[in-house]
Amino acid sequence: MEVTRGEGGPQVTHSVEVTTPESLSEDKAVEPGLRPRQLSEFVGQEKVREALAIAIDAAKRRREPLDHVLFHGPQGLGKTTLAALMARELGVNLETTSGPVLEKPADLVSMLTNQRAGDVLFIDEIHRLRPIIEEFLYPAMEDWQIEIRLSEGPRAQTMTMRIEPFTLVGATTRFGLLTAPMRARFGIAQRLNFYPFEELAEIVRRSARILELEVNEDGAFEIARRSRGTPRVANRLLRRVRDFAQVRAAGKVNKAVAMDALAMLDVDEYGLDEMDARVLKTIIEKFDGGPVGLSSLAVALGDDQLTLEEVYEPFLIQEGFLQRTAQGRKATKRAYQRFGYALPAEGKEPAGQSSFFEE
Repeated sequence: MEVTRGEGGPQVTHSVEVTTPESLSEDKAVEPGLRPRQLSEFVGQEKVREALAIAIDAAKRRREPLDHVLFHGPQGLGKTTLAALMARELGVNLETTSGPVLEKPADLVSMLTNQRAGDVLFIDEIHRLRPIIEEFLYPAMEDWQIEIRLSEGPRAQTMTMRIEPFTLVGATTRFGLLTAPMRARFGIAQRLNFYPFEELAEIVRRSARILELEVNEDGAFEIARRSRGTPRVANRLLRRVRDFAQVRAAGKVNKAVAMDALAMLDVDEYGLDEMDARVLKTIIEKFDGGPVGLSSLAVALGDDQLTLEEVYEPFLIQEGFLQRTAQGRKATKRAYQRFGYALPAEGKEPAGQSSFFEE
């Protein structure tokens, strides 16, 4: 984290962690070339892949649009990739957008009216749709029609327009924030989970072949086990390790080369980076291990609550370093051991907080 001076006083900017599951600008140029071309090439999420394959095949046999699909789960697990593969398998066009971009119904009109029968509309971060957009989508999803407002005011006139049947694919990292009416309109809902090391290693080997990089089994596994269970992170680490190998190891990656490269990037053997360490150490050192509320933790770290909750917490909880309780966040025994802290005495009540501003 850096503090810079600007108009209005000090401003906080954050360094980008190489292990963030968020899509970075560098990913957008490379990821398309690393993505699978067919659903059968998609590694991992076997139950999801099988369910989609059956639904797609059935829709093609009936010559009907595929039912609306909702993907939910942490960032970087392949929701966007699956949407693209679905469209390719169906032989239809794919239109992509995101919840925050759609400000008014007119933003959707051209997308929906220009689609051909069976086309796929992908909306990322669908939990961030404005209520007026949701209500506009309901008749489009159910009855293949939209209401276009011709004028404004209390006597505003509207026109009903028929549209071609289509498939809406929504993606969200916050399933609980979706409204019940929106959730009910998806016929297929699939959760994507973090990947095991073995599947990530397979993804690393596949990407290495595309990048024409020589990586042995141990090297691929070393990258995989530090990738936070996330293909996007695995591919990003692979590219950074490739740079290191080309300069220091004649372009070949084995376990030792991968370890040296990842150590230089401050990614430890658990996949924890500098920000993960700051989160856990802050809870242990400043809040006696917790519980601490999210707002207090965010202030102590100089970060925002949403980033902590969506980017860092899922992996830390998944790997057993952090607990989310009704009272707040707590560091686990594994977190104490990882950073060499003495465990709190058994039976000792945590200090917790006494703040009027706690959640």
